[in-house]
Amino acid sequence: MPDQSPPAPDLFTWEFAADPYPAYAWLREHAPVHRTKLPSGVDAWLVTRYADARQTLADTRLSKNPAHHDEPAHAKGRTGIPGERQADLMTHLLNIDPPDHTRLRRLVSKAFTPRRVAEFAPRVQELTDDLIDRFTTSDSDTADLIHDFAFPLPIYAICDLLGVPREDQDDFRDWAGMMIRHGGGPRGGVARSVKKMRGYLAELIHRKRMELPAEPVPGEDLISGLIRASDHGAHLTENEAAAMAFILLFAGFETTVNLIGNGTYALLTHPEQRRRLQRALAEGDRALLETGVEELLRYDGPVELATWRFATEPVVIGGQRIEAGDPVLVVLAAADRDPERFADPDTLDLGRRDNQHLGYGHGIHYCLGAPLARLEGQTALATLLTRLPDLRLAVDPAELRWRGGLIMRGLRTLPVEFSPPRSGQT
Repeated sequence: MPDQSPPAPDLFTWEFAADPYPAYAWLREHAPVHRTKLPSGVDAWLVTRYADARQTLADTRLSKNPAHHDEPAHAKGRTGIPGERQADLMTHLLNIDPPDHTRLRRLVSKAFTPRRVAEFAPRVQELTDDLIDRFTTSDSDTADLIHDFAFPLPIYAICDLLGVPREDQDDFRDWAGMMIRHGGGPRGGVARSVKKMRGYLAELIHRKRMELPAEPVPGEDLISGLIRASDHGAHLTENEAAAMAFILLFAGFETTVNLIGNGTYALLTHPEQRRRLQRALAEGDRALLETGVEELLRYDGPVELATWRFATEPVVIGGQRIEAGDPVLVVLAAADRDPERFADPDTLDLGRRDNQHLGYGHGIHYCLGAPLARLEGQTALATLLTRLPDLRLAVDPAELRWRGGLIMRGLRTLPVEFSPPRSGQT
């Protein structure tokens, strides 16, 4: 009998970027571990089923170190963040394996404990209110929620956590803006921004080392903590400190930009779920906010594909043999819509309980900053829905454009309309 299955969908087109989920459903059913050529020209395996994805994320035979890639050395730069190699920023958590990964992660994990994040909550609320004040007190009743809100909030928050002085944070905002526009802009622009950020971080680390008090102070910033650990025998080189600060900034803002942007868009296009959440917030019930953010992470999360892994030996995933040196990309967006794991996976249900999504990964590379991102997402969405109860899209959803990068999933813009808050409303 001839094969009656529909033809394989086109991947990585602009149409695919707008709604990749039908293509991922086809891959899950017909080619769950699928070899394809990426837009960069690199051949890689895509893993799309939940069970396979979870196994792959925790498989120690899959290395994060690009040195295991089987392509010639000159091509390896196509599998990471543009410019990180030239800027000597490779020794960060997304590119290394144990034991170095274990050592470096331990040094920064205390900055993202639930208690430390809870202590940071008032600052996140202050930033959130200030940004909403800025775009609601202008003469316009419209805003771009990406540019005016979702983008600056995590930038300023992670800069505060790292210890970047307030007067320098707008420079970081400019560099970060270039980095998240890389899907539609020149690759060289990203590399230049990475180089500028690297130079600034080296200077900041040097300055903080010179001014570091003999003993830690309450609420000490993260860069000072990294320097203190390095100076007290934790074997953290200056390059490692700069790379760590860089990746915490890079990974700590873009995921949250997309969580807030994608989450707000999902709520605006699912009015019954949005009203459900607003009613709960009005009653002082935050339980639905907490499960709701987890559901938004599953339904249309900020990270579409987990970052690169490379087979160090032949590996079988989902019945497919993968050779040593082959790149492997776990498609989190596909796994989190797998009907074998989630009931009605294409339905947004803010009260979903059985929701062990992979939006922040799994295993030893589980997102270090997930507690902070959750705090920022919950604070941003709750404050928007409370202060701007009639928030609505200002354009037809079909007019929105998604950034075309490989790893992250996020909107370029999110134009909205609203009634200005009444005088004295908070």
